[in-house]
Amino acid sequence: MNLWKIGITGGIGSGKSRVCMIFASLGYRIYSADDRARWLMTHDEELKESIRNLFGEDAYLPDGSLNRDKIGKTVFSNGDMLSRLNAAVHPVTARDFEDWVTQTPAGYSKSFVIKEAAILFESGAYKTADAVVSVYAPKNIRIQRVVERDHTTPKAVQDRMNKQWSEVEKILRSDFVIYNDSLHPLTVQVTEAIRFLEKKMLTGIPLPDSL
Repeated sequence: MNLWKIGITGGIGSGKSRVCMIFASLGYRIYSADDRARWLMTHDEELKESIRNLFGEDAYLPDGSLNRDKIGKTVFSNGDMLSRLNAAVHPVTARDFEDWVTQTPAGYSKSFVIKEAAILFESGAYKTADAVVSVYAPKNIRIQRVVERDHTTPKAVQDRMNKQWSEVEKILRSDFVIYNDSLHPLTVQVTEAIRFLEKKMLTGIPLPDSL
């Protein structure tokens, strides 16, 4: 089965998961890289060993779950540790995604599958995508969404934003942009994105490996 791999990304609070839900409702398979990475961090033995080497044995709680409090405090105050954690997690997640693609049911009728990832560009995962769709929302809306969702502060959200590429950088490197700002209907844009991607597939010109 010759399936294209479409990356969907967007900054924190942009609403990329909501956009993916619309794609899913239309029958497209969605791989959530962020959710799957969290699962792999507690189930993949090789990755668990790498995390213990980075953060110590107390990187995991007695019940086997990830010590998110310890790791979170460490990586968000130490950019080098965040980079090292990502370097350990991303290759494992990339292999898991490729395995997931090969397991696509024979009766799957769509022409592409979707990989949803918050840091698709930052991790370099965009290089394995045939096209990239970015979800955009104004900064003030994004901050408000995350504050309400995570019960956090605007400053904490801004700190997280600072660790991601800017929206301009993502848009310039994307094939299609969906605006999730309450002014542009999402379902209409998803339909337009599908039409655009299918036309792009007919040309046989995937996203370049480097931009």
